[in-house]
Amino acid sequence: MRSNYSSLDIGAVYLVTGAAGFIGFHLARRLLGLGCTVIGVDNLNDYYEVSLKEERLRLLSHEHFLFYKTDLANKQALDEIFERHHIAYVVNLGAQAGVRYSIDNPYAYLQSNLAGFLNILEACRHHEVKHLVYASSSSVYGLNSKIPYSTSDQVDHPVSLYAATKKSNELMAHAYTHLYQIPSTGLRFFTVYGPYGRPDMAYFSFSKRIMEGKSIKVFNHGDMYRDFTYVDDIISALQRIIPNPPVKNSFGDQYKVYNIGNNKPVKLSRFIEILEQTLGKEAVKEYLPMQMGDVYQTYADVTDLIQDFDFRPDTPLEEGLAAFASWFKPYYGY
Repeated sequence: MRSNYSSLDIGAVYLVTGAAGFIGFHLARRLLGLGCTVIGVDNLNDYYEVSLKEERLRLLSHEHFLFYKTDLANKQALDEIFERHHIAYVVNLGAQAGVRYSIDNPYAYLQSNLAGFLNILEACRHHEVKHLVYASSSSVYGLNSKIPYSTSDQVDHPVSLYAATKKSNELMAHAYTHLYQIPSTGLRFFTVYGPYGRPDMAYFSFSKRIMEGKSIKVFNHGDMYRDFTYVDDIISALQRIIPNPPVKNSFGDQYKVYNIGNNKPVKLSRFIEILEQTLGKEAVKEYLPMQMGDVYQTYADVTDLIQDFDFRPDTPLEEGLAAFASWFKPYYGY
């Protein structure tokens, strides 16, 4: 483990973009629970149900939480937030998400994931930010066949525009780290799930359709593997990473990318079995071939995360899906 590992600075101000989103909500709630001051930013777009985003914000109501409804692509609004608050740490989780959505709506990704991220980088450049942490994605591995995925692997073969924008974020952050000495850490998340999750994710939409007696679409006939990562594991990793900017690499830059995954891929058909058990209802399955933009397997090598922070995600899928179901069923009245 790295020798300069330190804990969160409770007195600092933390900016969390995408604060009304799934991971952003859970992170902001953890930070507030520890006594930190959190500035939340989100545009509350209608990519999925806005009411869920509003409910997350309601739960974040706190004297140390201040929320701004704005788009990251709005440079003036973002600059005003940075000028108004002495922000020490930036966690950029705001982005247009979704692999399949990027096939039909490519321009949404350029605006949010590229223009918006550039505005974050520029704001960090002109203010004394101690560490920029930003969300990348396991989708950057694309057509890579080497398993498990390592951050040392080449990631030059994305199979969706979403993946391409996330790889672009890593490159943009690297350039700004090198040019302007902005310490930055990119996090390649692997299929995050849990309470208050994203309705566009398979486990969430599956759950709704199962409870309503509707069929679920099982792509590649269930022969796909995903490294499902419980949201609390993601937040625990973030809690360790945020206060610890990377040590300088061989180029003299404080730049690092980590995988954050459970390191235990689960076959889609097995995942559905566990979901059926936790929901207490069997699914009606419609088997289909692989979808455009999908990959056969995701599998995270988390060696660096273990070495640097003595941490690895380890919540069993059975336990995590049970926690999801215990929130999901009463929330939607099933």
